[in-house]
Amino acid sequence: MKKLIFALILMVSFAGSAQTKSELQKHYEEFYRQMRLQGDINGVINALTHLNVLSPSKERMDTLAYIYANDNQHLQALNTIGIEKLETDSDLAVQVKAISLKALNQPKRALEQFEILNKRNPNAYLAYELADLKIQLGDNDGAMTNIEYGITNSKDDMKYAFYERQQPYEVPLKAAFLHLKALVQFNKDKDNIDAAVATIDEALAIDPNFNLASLSKQALLNRKQTAEEPKK
Repeated sequence: MKKLIFALILMVSFAGSAQTKSELQKHYEEFYRQMRLQGDINGVINALTHLNVLSPSKERMDTLAYIYANDNQHLQALNTIGIEKLETDSDLAVQVKAISLKALNQPKRALEQFEILNKRNPNAYLAYELADLKIQLGDNDGAMTNIEYGITNSKDDMKYAFYERQQPYEVPLKAAFLHLKALVQFNKDKDNIDAAVATIDEALAIDPNFNLASLSKQALLNRKQTAEEPKK
């Protein structure tokens, strides 16, 4: 008799636990929808975290990591989905890893992720990211291959954003590629500054307000002037 009572208690306990979990999941699903409607990022993150604890989901984890990355919480994004190079990752997961690793100044690891994305769906924007990272890593020939692809495939309506000024701004993607091309030209032949400056002038002809290109041009001209000054 005692065993029967104990078994009944266990059954009731498990049923109550399952019901509580189901109710909690429904609550956080509603909470998640409401936070999205209100545009409350912290609330969305809270809801998704609870839902992942209650009912783990790879798709939901990717979404949570994306929200972290989109809110510039890159370390939290990577802590959510990891930094490993996995061919089985969703496009969203690879994108999050690529963007967050680049933001955290991990160019080699970021490059691996951008290469996966580019293999799946090559385009001019990915070519820019690849070229930029390869320049940082000293692969000038590899960068030039991506740059030439990007220049060829850049459309007039494609823009790229820069953030070195207090106020972010956009320039035509082709101009951004020409700026990278000038950097590669200089890296490969530091004695031929005029060639790099001429390429930057091409970028500035497309967008005279391209601030970063103007800064690079001035730095190159200053270097040339210093080199030409007679030694005392």
